[in-house]
Amino acid sequence: MSLPPAVPPLRCLGVRGAITVEDNTAEAILDAAHELLAALIAANGIEPDDVGAVFFTTTRDLTAEYPAVAARQLGWNEVAILCSHEMDVPHGLKKCLRVLVMWNTTLAPRDIRHVYLRGAQSLRPDRASLFLSVRGSGEDSH
Repeated sequence: MSLPPAVPPLRCLGVRGAITVEDNTAEAILDAAHELLAALIAANGIEPDDVGAVFFTTTRDLTAEYPAVAARQLGWNEVAILCSHEMDVPHGLKKCLRVLVMWNTTLAPRDIRHVYLRGAQSLRPDRASLFLSVRGSGEDSH
């Protein structure tokens, strides 16, 4: 008698992403947060019920709106969400919104697809091919 195939363990893994924001307005921040979350969801198949927590940061030049509002607008109403400011490093990327999604998944860490959009691609040039594949999937990425 053969054993059933092994089921990968469920574990909480971090999914990272970042995007630059055009202006310090509520509309620009929410548009960028929606675009980033949509790309992360599309790249990884993330479902809200599998998200343990989300941590957004913005650079100190983005203060007009909480990026968490965009996640709530997507229906992530039962997810713990926290917003904060990024470290103010002199040579850091300006007008940047970052996210860390704590996702319960059976994927291995090497299979997680982190997404860097717009000017934030400069933060992780090694992720450029992902940007192209997400963009090619119909997502409107700048």
